[in-house]
Amino acid sequence: MRYLSLFLCLLILSCTQREPRLVVHTGNAQGSTFQIRFMSTLPSQAVEEIKTDIGRIFEDIDESMSTWVPTSLITQVNESGDWVEVDFYFLDVLERSLEIAEETNGDFDPTVGPLVSLWGFWFDEIRGQVSDEQVQKTLDLVGYDKVELDGRRVRVPINSTIDFNAIAQGYTVDVIADYLEFMGVDRYMLEVGGEIKALGLNDKNEVWVIGVDKPQENIDAEDRFQFILKLENAALATSGNYRKFWVDAETGLKYSHTIDPQSGYPAKNNLLSASIIAPTAMDADAYATLCMVRGLEECKVFLASKPELEGYLIYADQAGNWQEFITEGFKSAVLE
Repeated sequence: MRYLSLFLCLLILSCTQREPRLVVHTGNAQGSTFQIRFMSTLPSQAVEEIKTDIGRIFEDIDESMSTWVPTSLITQVNESGDWVEVDFYFLDVLERSLEIAEETNGDFDPTVGPLVSLWGFWFDEIRGQVSDEQVQKTLDLVGYDKVELDGRRVRVPINSTIDFNAIAQGYTVDVIADYLEFMGVDRYMLEVGGEIKALGLNDKNEVWVIGVDKPQENIDAEDRFQFILKLENAALATSGNYRKFWVDAETGLKYSHTIDPQSGYPAKNNLLSASIIAPTAMDADAYATLCMVRGLEECKVFLASKPELEGYLIYADQAGNWQEFITEGFKSAVLE
């Protein structure tokens, strides 16, 4: 009802201002940064109301699905071992996660949390050598079929956990996009933690232009972008292991943050990064992670089977040189 009342108010106010201006809203949220750009004919007070509501969306989603929030619904589900009634945010993401898990035969799995923790990528970041026995024992706690769903009630066994880190930020982008469109905004570019969605034209009356970083540990300000593309009424997400990893000081082994839910080990393949264009940021987020699990060849086959997706894959050949695989639809969007 609050959003409806605000919408009616903004509709009346917008009639007095016809020249659109660019609104830029940036900040920190969900353990990362965000930037929101949209074209608006609304007065400053109305724009500030929109910014306030976006802040509430971030807070509400964190209270629903952030494992960093001790009181969140996902924390309650993971710690109780009993039924917990969840909100529609949680339900949306859980149902889509389970659909993708089923579609990919568990290569994408929202219950991968115990393995993420075992390999030192949970919030406590406890790291050390991991034995085959530990992996096999932890694998017993993983499996999307362990999630029980009864209406809005969710339950997982004790020590099993749900982890939405591979899909939640993309979903946040979609929720904010839906909110802006409900408020009459039809020209925007949203980015949360690298997950992006764009609609309409920018302040230059051109398709929004996005740059994606090269898959390297440190950013080179003079040669930063792997590619720059026009993102037209679609979402984009990039996943890679080039910044999120740790090195065992004793063995020198490098462990990537992408965990294969089937083997229980960090994904080992020559794929450095996967950028996926999809209709929703939630799907782009999830499928980019899936590609990093499956590797180059399986990801190419998967993309060929999904006409609604486009991909830009960067991989290392046998000599260690970077190579690219780009679908035709993605290639047509790349400017340089």
